[in-house]
Amino acid sequence: MFDQLKLSAWTSAIRGKVNLPLRVELWNGHRFDFSAQAPRVTIRVPNPGGLRYLLSPSLGGLGEAYVEGALEIEGRAADMIRIGSALAGTSGKPPRAGSPGRRLLDALLASPHTRAGDAQAIRYHYDVSNAFYGHFLDPAMVYSCAYFENGDEDLATAQCKKIDHILTKIDLRPGQTLLDIGCGWGALVLRAAERFGACCTGVTLSRNQYDLACERIARAGLQGSVEVRLQDYRDVDGRFDRITSVGMFEHVGVQHLTDYFARIERLLAADGVVMNHGITTTDVAQRASPHGSGRFIGKYVFPHGELAHLSTVVRSMQEGGLEVRDVENLRRHYARTCALWTENFENNAARIRELADPKTFRIWHVYLAGCAHAFTQDWIGLYQIVCGKAGQDPGQIPWSRRGMYR
Repeated sequence: MFDQLKLSAWTSAIRGKVNLPLRVELWNGHRFDFSAQAPRVTIRVPNPGGLRYLLSPSLGGLGEAYVEGALEIEGRAADMIRIGSALAGTSGKPPRAGSPGRRLLDALLASPHTRAGDAQAIRYHYDVSNAFYGHFLDPAMVYSCAYFENGDEDLATAQCKKIDHILTKIDLRPGQTLLDIGCGWGALVLRAAERFGACCTGVTLSRNQYDLACERIARAGLQGSVEVRLQDYRDVDGRFDRITSVGMFEHVGVQHLTDYFARIERLLAADGVVMNHGITTTDVAQRASPHGSGRFIGKYVFPHGELAHLSTVVRSMQEGGLEVRDVENLRRHYARTCALWTENFENNAARIRELADPKTFRIWHVYLAGCAHAFTQDWIGLYQIVCGKAGQDPGQIPWSRRGMYR
């Protein structure tokens, strides 16, 4: 039931706390502005039921209301996220919710990480359509953090530099075997074969990624050097001189990280090198991201996805038989990457709407901008970690980091 007094008290409280270029329009024609500036975001409440998302705002709740149509929101996604986060900050609730023990229990119950479950989660996220991703990614279809060596690179250049940065970090040499776990649409294995002369194997659980990667391999004439498999990493056999995992271990599950790295250790040659490139939480207790944003991503974007703290990752690597040799923080790089993806998404909105239903469009609209905001705020991070087998002499691996940046 519509409560005018409660709404008036809420609008007065918001104006007293923050100055936001926001307009709220109700179903009955009432309008509320929260700044003297022209509104950059307009929230339309189509019926009284939508008010609950405003009167007790959280970033995840506002995102859910937008996705489900309980609120109609207009504006650039970056502005929507900034204003939503500011509204959530006025609620007086702590930014992170849920005890570490409760969150771990929820993860164990909801995320068994079976082969079938993981495959289903990957298909949900990646098999929207290749054309859908093509409208906001770079031409090589690299769906992970780019590397801005100078800070002014365009997205395509920064993604190419990221791949070269990884392959140089692991000291990849001609004739060596490379396994890329979670190979996406094949950009890294193609580059590793073409520029570095490696013999490459990539694995993915996404049929769409697999099909396009195979097409690209054939088009490049690299069938003798590159193979992509539709395969779970747990089913890979053999020994590899180099192993890369880029944007993959977030799907493994925190409770399975030691097993994941132990599996990599078994696949790695005695003097081999592995690099894990992945998102981490900056909360040492590994609770959900602030203001309900983590719950939104778990529900709508990455089913079964879990983020570990860097300390947990390093411990799990050691428990899995790997020695950490180098760690690099690329958090700012991912904030910029996601901001560029968001710009591309909005610039190509008309075409993307033709490829996805309205709900999927709204999910990705706020998800990409939300990730940019989360990286900017240091709620989440991105680390590249280079490892080798524990107890092994690195042998011919360079003594200093100079070679990584040549």
